[in-house]
Amino acid sequence: MVPLAPHAGYAAVDGLEIYYEVCGSGPPLVLLHGGLLGIELNFAGLLPALADRHLTVALELQGHGRTADSDRVLTLDRLARDVTEVLDVLGVGRADVLGVSLGGPVAVELGLGSPERVDRLVLVSIATSADGYHEEINAPDARPGQGRMPTPEEFQAMEAFYRSVAPDPDHFEAFASKAGAFVGGLPGWSPDELAGITAPTLILVGDRDFVRVEHAAAMHEAMPEAWLAVIPGATHMGLLHHTDVVVPILDRFFDRLSERASGGAVTQADGGGHAR
Repeated sequence: MVPLAPHAGYAAVDGLEIYYEVCGSGPPLVLLHGGLLGIELNFAGLLPALADRHLTVALELQGHGRTADSDRVLTLDRLARDVTEVLDVLGVGRADVLGVSLGGPVAVELGLGSPERVDRLVLVSIATSADGYHEEINAPDARPGQGRMPTPEEFQAMEAFYRSVAPDPDHFEAFASKAGAFVGGLPGWSPDELAGITAPTLILVGDRDFVRVEHAAAMHEAMPEAWLAVIPGATHMGLLHHTDVVVPILDRFFDRLSERASGGAVTQADGGGHAR
């Protein structure tokens, strides 16, 4: 593969123009944002550290950020194929994949459906079944700023970002409803299905997250080669802002597995994401 220079652009995929940004150098690392978010909102604080060690390929999924929505139905299979087709356009064969919230299920779908394209997975703040969320998150009377819910300011930032970059700034509310119905209807995966993920996987969850820590621990037990790290004081929206904690964990995960792949000592992770 010819080394990619840092750049931003659009890839024509299945009738969409999918926006991407390429930064840094090193092993490819795909970044998949959360629902109603985009590259800046999820990764602005993390990208400089990641680009020091990786060729980062950050995408904005259908209907998010600079990538327009269409009448195409949202499905995990289609979103995952969008990712592999963008990588094809860029000439990237295999990559590590980091998915946050909505981007996490897309990453799982890649790990299960296209294992030949995935070296390692990082799953941030995701649930793989409906019971993985705290009850208050799906409560009919859930309100911004209550309990673990995003604050009014965080909701406002999502809409403001969308309106500032989206091809159709007035499509926010319609797409928010479409995306919410999609996420609410995701069937998830059983422990037996998760056991089919062959890529080494790091699971990150906040102790103030939407996702129950116990659920993240069950995911960790189901996957054959998984690390688990619980970030203290981290919310669903704010976990990746804890760069002083998250970056060393990511570095350790990637370093230990790279060491093993190159013939170094085999290591195993304990439940806290620490090698032993």
